Amino acid sequence: MLQLYAAIWRVSSGRQIVLIILSLAIAFLAAVPLEFQKDIVNLLTENEINEEDLFWYCSFMMLAILLSLGLKWLMGYRSGLLGEDIIRLIRSRLVDGAISADSQGTSLRKGTLSTAVSAEAEELGKFAGAAISEPVVQIGTLVSVIGFIATSQPGLGTIALLMILPQVVIVLVTQRKVNQYVAERVRVLRKATDQLTARDVQEAEAAVKTHFDEIYEARRHMFIWKLSTKFLLSTINGAGTVAVLLLGGWLVIEGKTDIGTVVAATIGLGRIQAPTAFLIAFYRQVSANRIKYELLRELFEGIPTQQTQRA
Repeated sequence: MLQLYAAIWRVSSGRQIVLIILSLAIAFLAAVPLEFQKDIVNLLTENEINEEDLFWYCSFMMLAILLSLGLKWLMGYRSGLLGEDIIRLIRSRLVDGAISADSQGTSLRKGTLSTAVSAEAEELGKFAGAAISEPVVQIGTLVSVIGFIATSQPGLGTIALLMILPQVVIVLVTQRKVNQYVAERVRVLRKATDQLTARDVQEAEAAVKTHFDEIYEARRHMFIWKLSTKFLLSTINGAGTVAVLLLGGWLVIEGKTDIGTVVAATIGLGRIQAPTAFLIAFYRQVSANRIKYELLRELFEGIPTQQTQRA
């Protein structure tokens, strides 16, 4: 994984720094609307706000939302362009490497090269565009929102934190198995395309269809692991929401907190579920793309060219 990120940083460090700055600004703004929601609900409950104050509270809340959305748009645009640049770079180096290999009498398999240029380069490049900025946004959002909840009511903040930890453990355990099937699928697909391009289609039919069956089985096992993990994570999220309502309601009844805090904590809980789900999916993506990156590097092992040494 370190090799993958080192390669991404080498070709895009300047633009990655700009994306990181945008990410931190977005994360900082994540809890601002929750603070406004808490204040508005409490002031309305206590009947301590007039129409003018309500208007200004809502106006500032909307301003914070629009600013956050604008920064997200800018970050998405810049990361998308960066991803396309890296896709173009990977494809260019693959072609350069193939030409260099031919000139040295070590031709690359056409099926493997075709798959790498068309599919693997695009997946890896898209990932590279948001490889740093997106996790910074989501981790920052988690810290911001959980910090807000914990500051408002430590007990509710503890529940929010306890929702995340078991999800991390589950994903770390199950993703190792999924990675095995990802690598197997890529290798089998390369083998099938090699046979289709190197031999007559009718001659390759039986072998290629066997490879298709192997790909199907690999994907079937991936689905089982992914969906089972999703079931467990959704169960944890549902239990966390119920626990916040139970504890928050009890604290309101006992006079130890206010309704605004419980409402904001409940909404905040929904806000942290999205970043948590993203980070889980992102970790899976990192793991899969690490394997694809290593498989791409394997294409040029033993070819002493300047292009491959930079790859």
